[in-house]
Amino acid sequence: MPTGRLSMRRIRDVLRLKYAQGMSERAIAASLGLGKGTVGAYLGRARTAGLTWPLPGALSDDDLELLLFPAAPSVPDGERPVPDWSLVDRELRRPAVTRALLWEEYRAAHPLGFGYAWFCEHYEAWKGRVRPTMRQTHVGGEKVFVDFAGDTVDVIDPATGEVRAMKLFVAAMGASNYTYAEAVASESLEDWIGAHVRMFAFLRGVPKVVVPDNLKSAVFKADRFDPGLNRTYAEMACHYGTAILPA
Repeated sequence: MPTGRLSMRRIRDVLRLKYAQGMSERAIAASLGLGKGTVGAYLGRARTAGLTWPLPGALSDDDLELLLFPAAPSVPDGERPVPDWSLVDRELRRPAVTRALLWEEYRAAHPLGFGYAWFCEHYEAWKGRVRPTMRQTHVGGEKVFVDFAGDTVDVIDPATGEVRAMKLFVAAMGASNYTYAEAVASESLEDWIGAHVRMFAFLRGVPKVVVPDNLKSAVFKADRFDPGLNRTYAEMACHYGTAILPA
C-alpha cells in the first residue's frame, strides 16, 4: 500500500470498478495506475466496514473516510477529537508555522489524540477536497513570475563583516522553472525596477509577460480586470516591450 493515502474519489473509483464493473483486482490496478496490493487493501477495508454497492447517495467523503479509517475504538472521541482542518490551514499560512508544530500543540491539548502521520494524511485529504486545482500550461518564454520572498536574508560584507538584512527578489519562468534570484536592500520601487533590469540581462531576453504579485511597487490598485500599475513600472514594461499581468 503506498505511503500516501488515496483520495476518496479514487477509492470510490476502485469500488465502482470492482462491484459495478466486476473487474478483477489486477485489472483495476492497471486501469487506475495502482499497485495490485493497494487495490486489495482498500477493498479489504471496504469489506471490513460493511460497505455495499452502490454507496448510499448521502454518504459524504468525510463519512466514507471515517468508515474506511476508523479511529481506535479504545479511545473516547472526546479525548481524540478530529482537528479543525480549516484552522490548521489558516495557521500554516503564517511564517515559521509547520505541521509538526501544530500537531505538537494538538497533542499537548489532547494527549490521547491522533499521531503525526494520521494528522498529515487527513489534512492532505481535507485539502484535496476543498482546494480543487487546475493545471496551467505555459509556453516557453511567454511568462516570468516575479515577487519578493517573505523572509529577509542576512548578507555579510566580506570586507567589513557587516551583516545586513536584505529582501530576496525571485523570478521563475513559467514553462521551465528557470530561476533568477538576488538580494536587494528593500522592496522599494528603485530596487524593484533594478532587479527586473538585472533579471532581463540574466535571461538574455524579455518574456512576453511579467506576472508580479500585487505589491505596492508594482500595483497601486488591485483589480481582476483593470489593475492600476505603478507608472514607473508600466514605463519599464513599455521600454522592454513586455506586458505586466498582476496575479
